[in-house]
Amino acid sequence: MTKYGWKLSMFTAAALFLSACGVESGNSGNNDETDVEVNEGNNNVVEDETNNNEANNNGEAAEAEVEYEWQIGWNSGLDDDSKGEAAKAFAEHVMEASNGRVDIEFFPNETYASSPEMIDAVQVGALDMALPGANELAGAIPEYAALSLPFLTEGFEEAHAVLDGPVGDDLKALGEEQGFITLNDVEIGFAQITNSVRPIEEPSDLEGLSIRSPNDVSLIETFNALGSSVSTMDYTEIYSGLSQGVIDGQFNPLLSIYDQNMQEVQDYLAITNHTYYYSYFIMNDDLFNSLDEELQEIVREGSEHARDAARDFIAGEEEAAIERAEDEFEVVTYPDLEPFQEAVLPVYDEVSDVMGEEIIADMQDFLEEYRNN
Repeated sequence: MTKYGWKLSMFTAAALFLSACGVESGNSGNNDETDVEVNEGNNNVVEDETNNNEANNNGEAAEAEVEYEWQIGWNSGLDDDSKGEAAKAFAEHVMEASNGRVDIEFFPNETYASSPEMIDAVQVGALDMALPGANELAGAIPEYAALSLPFLTEGFEEAHAVLDGPVGDDLKALGEEQGFITLNDVEIGFAQITNSVRPIEEPSDLEGLSIRSPNDVSLIETFNALGSSVSTMDYTEIYSGLSQGVIDGQFNPLLSIYDQNMQEVQDYLAITNHTYYYSYFIMNDDLFNSLDEELQEIVREGSEHARDAARDFIAGEEEAAIERAEDEFEVVTYPDLEPFQEAVLPVYDEVSDVMGEEIIADMQDFLEEYRNN
């Protein structure tokens, strides 16, 4: 059984410093604890579950001694969040299947560092694993922004088909060139638009609005094409930016909107499903390659559990999230999407020189064939 503890986190710039000094977060441990610890803000209480290392009545061997202590960071919550559900599913599988060889510590809500900083930390080995958005990883691997292209996929089934098929396999393989292993995808959902100025019924309603976007060229160009001014800021800073009027609006999947309580400072919601959001579960490549084959397989299996847990969570919450929106926002609109789709068509050409024409064509060809079957 896994029990979750809480303790103070003081890792941001210090993590890279410790790595340079030879202190690795993926170190070998010599204690007998196999709990998952969760670092959240300034909470400073630790609750531990200690293994019983005596053999049972049948003479079976006790759990193995802890060999590895791994840390996972991401930018959203632990509970009621697809990344949190993915992290828990991964940890539970790895800890059980490894017979206690691995301890795992969680850093949700950017308590380790900002999401871009966590990517850097994984690349240099200061952080073992992270769940950054695919569009955030596009700074290192431009192809990872391709699935963010506006209105590329028409639903979860199509997005899953891309990620689970040969295109998705090719995308995952690109991580090894950047210092990490891309283990699997973690679903976040389709993005919707909120703002505090006016309801969104047609593309012209977005003209002149200041909209926050991730630092993703396809999404930035999408809202430029719709006449908005685009601001980029960290995910955990969006609420502050909205409440202080620094930005008028933003776009995220509904569960992410609720995760950061953005509905408290936004009046208008438009259901547009204009882009598919997902993260990648990444692990430092030196750490992964140092593991024996059995543990590598356990890690890969754990990432599959993580992927499935995230998808199951989103599927189970999507309908309720839309129903909740009717109570949380003053006005919820369901605009005709065809004018929006026409307005953003030039984006595909504008970003092709950044992410490459090949990946865009591969996805479009795959989806055309998928829809015809």
